[in-house]
Amino acid sequence: MTDIEKALLEKISNLHKIPSGAFSLRRNGKTFKKSSSTDIDIMEKQDGSGIDVFVKPNVKNKSLHMPVIITVGGLNDLVYNSFYIGENADVTIIAGCGIHNSTCNDSRHDGVHTFHLAKNSKLKYIETHVGEGDGSGAKILNPVTNIFMAENSEMNIETIQIEGVTSTVRTTNAELENGAKLLINEKLLTCGRQKAKTDFKVCLCGENSKAEIVSRSVAKENSCQEFKSNLIGKNSCFGHVECDGIVLDKARVISIPKIDAQNCEASLVHEAAIGKIAGDEIVKLMTLGLGRKQAEDVIINSFLLN
Repeated sequence: MTDIEKALLEKISNLHKIPSGAFSLRRNGKTFKKSSSTDIDIMEKQDGSGIDVFVKPNVKNKSLHMPVIITVGGLNDLVYNSFYIGENADVTIIAGCGIHNSTCNDSRHDGVHTFHLAKNSKLKYIETHVGEGDGSGAKILNPVTNIFMAENSEMNIETIQIEGVTSTVRTTNAELENGAKLLINEKLLTCGRQKAKTDFKVCLCGENSKAEIVSRSVAKENSCQEFKSNLIGKNSCFGHVECDGIVLDKARVISIPKIDAQNCEASLVHEAAIGKIAGDEIVKLMTLGLGRKQAEDVIINSFLLN
């Protein structure tokens, strides 16, 4: 691997080298290396469109790395990955995509990930997106996440995109059965003329199912963000969506909430707050010796990381 590829790998997966155990590394549109373990099987789809991952029942405290790196221009990559989390399993999947584009041609990665969580299983899924390179070609990432959660399963999603990505459409669809719990934390920062759209659709089908979606975003300069959520309650359930945004310069942030209670026992809540950085916070930090730009950066970092 080149130094650029190694740097991307570290940024999106916190890896300094090819990992041991179960992993799959995709590089410039093709599987570069992959390995199964005694607890996790990774198999190429028969049509070559992606991989199938099988986590065996009762597996505990295991992790799987699935980074994607792109370092060429003019690539349009599309991959379909399916994950089957066995009954009573408890695992972590660390994914994400990094694009380094120093050319005048656009580079794009679209990943369609479908998760099937069996009864009583638990999954933590971490997805980080990074765009870099001094070329005029765009860095485009369009992840689609489809989630099917069986009885009493739990899924915790952390999705992070901090600058660099020219355009992204992030789509998440989820269906929850009895007692299933879904927690999503999104952190997003755009600048320049970057565009980012997030679209959540969560259907609380089962009794006592629960979903909580928290989005924190910062839009700077001339960038534009759009946040859409559609929370559907079909049973006795609880759903909460919270969208907090900071707008700087000439940026724009749009929040479009929708809650659809189809059962009298459904409890659905949506909260949205979008605004600028409070002036007194900047003044307080500037009195401690920071410049205005430094003060803004401290506030933004604290807002996104907490």
